[in-house]
Amino acid sequence: MSACVFGELYRRDGAWKFRAVGQGYATGLAGLATDFGVDIDDDADAAADADVESEAEVAADADVESEAESGKEPDGPRGGSADEPDGQAGSPAVPAPRAPEPAPAAPAGTVRTPSEETKPRARPRTARKKVTLPRAEKKTLAENDSWRTARLFPLSALKNDRERETRATSVLLSVMTQVPEFGRRLTAGFGAPAGRMETFTEVSLPHGDSPRRPDGVIRVERAGKLWTALVETKTNGNALKPDQVQAYMDIAARRGYEAVITLSNDVALDGTPLVDVRIDGRRKHKVALWHLSWAEVAHQAQMLIRHEGVGNASHAWLLRELLHYLQHEHSGCHGFQNMGAAWVPVRKAIDDETLSQGDPRATEVIESWERLVRQVCLGLGGELGHKVLPVQRAKRGTDPRARRAALADQLCSQGRLHSELRIEGTPGILAITADLRTRKLRTSIEVPAAERGYPLSRAKRLIRQLAAAPADLHIETLVEGGTGPRGTLERLRPEPADILPKDGAEIAGFRLSLFKGMGNGRGNAETGFIRSVDEAVDRFHTHVIAHLETRGTRRPAAEPAEAR
Repeated sequence: MSACVFGELYRRDGAWKFRAVGQGYATGLAGLATDFGVDIDDDADAAADADVESEAEVAADADVESEAESGKEPDGPRGGSADEPDGQAGSPAVPAPRAPEPAPAAPAGTVRTPSEETKPRARPRTARKKVTLPRAEKKTLAENDSWRTARLFPLSALKNDRERETRATSVLLSVMTQVPEFGRRLTAGFGAPAGRMETFTEVSLPHGDSPRRPDGVIRVERAGKLWTALVETKTNGNALKPDQVQAYMDIAARRGYEAVITLSNDVALDGTPLVDVRIDGRRKHKVALWHLSWAEVAHQAQMLIRHEGVGNASHAWLLRELLHYLQHEHSGCHGFQNMGAAWVPVRKAIDDETLSQGDPRATEVIESWERLVRQVCLGLGGELGHKVLPVQRAKRGTDPRARRAALADQLCSQGRLHSELRIEGTPGILAITADLRTRKLRTSIEVPAAERGYPLSRAKRLIRQLAAAPADLHIETLVEGGTGPRGTLERLRPEPADILPKDGAEIAGFRLSLFKGMGNGRGNAETGFIRSVDEAVDRFHTHVIAHLETRGTRRPAAEPAEAR
């Protein structure tokens, strides 16, 4: 059997070098091959691998000698420290293919057992990347709650927006450099290569009569080439200035930089740029303009801290300090926090029934609503460790602006804002509806009925799953082509049969709904609309969706009793 190993030739320090495809890949060649559809069987060596790794911590030399005597190949060199970027010298080397050696002849008088003849030769193992997942927090040594924990990034000295922007930029860029996994997550989507990263703040760059000072600069080196991005930061809800961003785009184009990254509380939408800039088509070098929300930064930090892990405990601690800084009320880095100036006039116009189709204020509210929904997806996804994405009920290729215009017309006629979220690992789609006429928020999900069992058994099974759900949860039966009986969980717990259709129609599923009062203010205050949406989604997922069984799951069967 023959195999081809692909790689790349590059020049470093005056010498030509070769890097194989698997080097720097998180799971080595095995993971890379698996991603491209090649099945690699590790089951036969799983137990042996665990034994070898545990023994290696006690006596590594003894393990290597025992492997050499038994005919196994020793493990390849482990990857470098987590501080080294992907593809650097610390990455595991790929061994060259070696011709098979003939098996040594058995001494006279010896007979091989069948197990020795059929035992497969161990496959060379690839280096496995170690990750550090968070541990349970230890009990604090403080005497009472008034004692404040010392923090790496203090917030007490922040006096104005300029200081907030400077501090936030410096904190974020420094952590991106020191935690390579985090820095790579934020820059990979902007076209940055995987390599050694270095960041700078308050860099003076010439621009006409007066030099400009972008808030930050990110540089990544790989194979002797540099990737550079200028960073413009806004905090505390301040809007990006088009003339400022335009100046940075011109500077980047003249100096051959690759990108300009804007960072603010706003969430970017498809087809609606936050800042309109002019791009000179005559320039040979093109500069990309990207936007990043503080909510996205916090989301990526949460994913690494709580779910995926990082290289070592120090990196995890740095990310926790960064997340504490971003979530503090004085940092100004809280994501989308304002529904915009059109929110209150549109809400009043709906009450007075004076909002007409084509009103541009309705489109502004739809854009703010979509930004809020995207931020809800980021927050919920960071908590769960799963993908949470908004569902778009439109044909593929539809212009985003035309789609928002149609939604704005629906808002004018129906007075409701509606969105749907697809949460990985849940049995249905989470729907959010804000009725501006009744001032009610509705969170709901449609779950399919169990494939087997009598109708009453299906209803009882659902009621058992909702044992910890709020008593005011509404349950509605779904039948083919319509709906059936409905009632609150409080009423259906003693009488599950009340939810069954009276005409004996086949139950297709159930719709579960919770209602909550809607906030009126456009901001993120306690009585604001944004806070009420966050609380409604969190309550519905925690008390309802988290307890539902996904399709195909079954209770574990009881172990059979031993024969006596």
